[in-house]
Amino acid sequence: MSDLSVSLQSQQKYTLPTGVLDCEVSADGRMLYAACMDGVYQVPLDGGEPQRLYEHESYASGVHLDPHRDVLISAGYDGQLVWFDLSRRTIFRRVLAHRFWSWQSARSPDGRLLATVTGQYMVGGEKYEPAAETEPSVKVCDVATGEMLHAFSHVPSVQSVCFSPDSQHVAAGNLLGQIRIWNVKDGAKVADWKTDAFTSWGIIKSHCYIGGIFGLVFSPAGDTLLAAGMGPMTDPMAGNGRQLWQRFAWQENPPRLVDQTHDGESGEGLMEAIAHHPSRPLFLMGGRLRGGDWNAAAFSAEDGRRLQHVNTNYRITQARFTPDGGRVILAGFDKQKGPEKGEYPKFGMLEVFSV
Repeated sequence: MSDLSVSLQSQQKYTLPTGVLDCEVSADGRMLYAACMDGVYQVPLDGGEPQRLYEHESYASGVHLDPHRDVLISAGYDGQLVWFDLSRRTIFRRVLAHRFWSWQSARSPDGRLLATVTGQYMVGGEKYEPAAETEPSVKVCDVATGEMLHAFSHVPSVQSVCFSPDSQHVAAGNLLGQIRIWNVKDGAKVADWKTDAFTSWGIIKSHCYIGGIFGLVFSPAGDTLLAAGMGPMTDPMAGNGRQLWQRFAWQENPPRLVDQTHDGESGEGLMEAIAHHPSRPLFLMGGRLRGGDWNAAAFSAEDGRRLQHVNTNYRITQARFTPDGGRVILAGFDKQKGPEKGEYPKFGMLEVFSV
């Protein structure tokens, strides 16, 4: 078993005017880009001042660097994908990917593809099952040209998406815990299964489905897939489901549950972010704290044990390791407060931790 000593120590903290939904770190680890409720920001990690680059027509929900060009691509609740030239400081392409929100987006490791997922939970029958999608829930486009290459069907709402390390597969998870994986070369669906561990049916206050899979990431070897979210609740408004990850051997038929959050190592709250370390056998999960003493924790990818945990005192929406693995950036929201002397306090959070 590897030596997995981990020490998560806060090094820097930045505040932005509004909540952060996603972030991306540059290849040299010196610059961070943040997708926020009021636009896309550039944040120097040497302590410089954050700068807003541009806006979407609604919240910006995803941000990605093109590793082959000095270009930033973002997704938003306006359903658009936006290409921004970092050298010229100008938008040069907009593509309407969805008629509804882009819940989440992902760029393939080889930099060629961008995936985005959408979908609105509308009641489809007496059992409150989701109605069929009104547009393809998963789109894959060419990063260089913006051309849509694939439009895959799923059950809305589809809330999470990721690419495999070899950039050959894309996975998407939804409200009901359904995970589908496609080969992006020929568009073939290669895996399709469901876990009931992340979805609640409300018997108090709200009679509907809530929850689902909020984060997905393949292992560095690509043979397993991690999913993050929250365990079932009887009161869907309580937010007190178990802090949960599950790992699946997705290439088996049917896909097999390999491991999940160990008993005694979780509190309560929705987990929204999950990320693998680039070189060590560990991963980090983060989100909201409803009950317990942590909302971000590092886990062993070898045996699933929790290695270290912290409480950031704010909601975590994304976790990104720097390419060298020496730091991890946690992004999210603090509590939104009322105006002070006519101005609203900043509530977007970015925090850099040593690993």
